[in-house]
Amino acid sequence: MHPALRDAYERELVAAAERYSGHDLEQAFFHLERAHILGQAFTLLHAKAHWWMLKVGWRRRDLTEITGQVARIVGATLFTWIWVPVGNTGGAHVPSFKSMPRFQKSSKNC
Repeated sequence: MHPALRDAYERELVAAAERYSGHDLEQAFFHLERAHILGQAFTLLHAKAHWWMLKVGWRRRDLTEITGQVARIVGATLFTWIWVPVGNTGGAHVPSFKSMPRFQKSSKNC
């Protein structure tokens, strides 16, 4: 993985963990979506983003997110090396096999 990509992924995970610790789950998930896009081509990074999404889903008591993330963790672990849907944000409320347009940072989330 290119060092700049790795740094960007790590920054998003750190931001997500900080928001998660502060109980700002909406912003934590926003940063996890960004981390997911950056790391989805790398099995462990991909699975790690889904693990954190599962934690957010659990804290929210969102059954769709919980079950979806469990399936996505398995899928990320087994299939990342074959194919990933480019740009997919990784949440359980979007189709897991759908490629998505490039994720843009919203001005409200700066």
